[in-house]
Amino acid sequence: MKRKTISIIFLALMIGGAILSISNEFIDEDVFAKNSNQGSILIKDSETNKTENITYEAKGKCNKVVDGDTIWVEGVGKIRLVGVNTPEKNEDGFSEAKDFVIEKCLYKTVYLDIDDKKNKDKYNRTLAIVYTNDTNINQELLEKDLGEVMYIPPSEFEKGFK
Repeated sequence: MKRKTISIIFLALMIGGAILSISNEFIDEDVFAKNSNQGSILIKDSETNKTENITYEAKGKCNKVVDGDTIWVEGVGKIRLVGVNTPEKNEDGFSEAKDFVIEKCLYKTVYLDIDDKKNKDKYNRTLAIVYTNDTNINQELLEKDLGEVMYIPPSEFEKGFK
């Protein structure tokens, strides 16, 4: 009888240990999943050709381009490209700006440097610099004359961005 009791206790401990081990593995994966959306990427400055390490607060796949300065990012929501204003529908340059953002962002992973001073606009869009691979999309829109400088104060990027 003692042997059977000891065997049952030993089996219960083994099963309990296995369950604890599996649950800890899932907990660790959840923590990783929450933190893996932040990090840093290397960006090449198109003017100086220097590479810079940029920190981003969120990332996700761009699944819709509304216009040249507004996109949808999976897991984040509607994004307003901070520091740049592109033409609206029925204005000259609308299609060119939107097509540029479609080419650079649509169905690709984008990295977001969210404005720390004001992270949402009055339409509840997240205000951010958008990066893809090694490109600052906000800056490229300005450099290609597809938009104009426009900040929604207060903004950490009012003195420019990279």
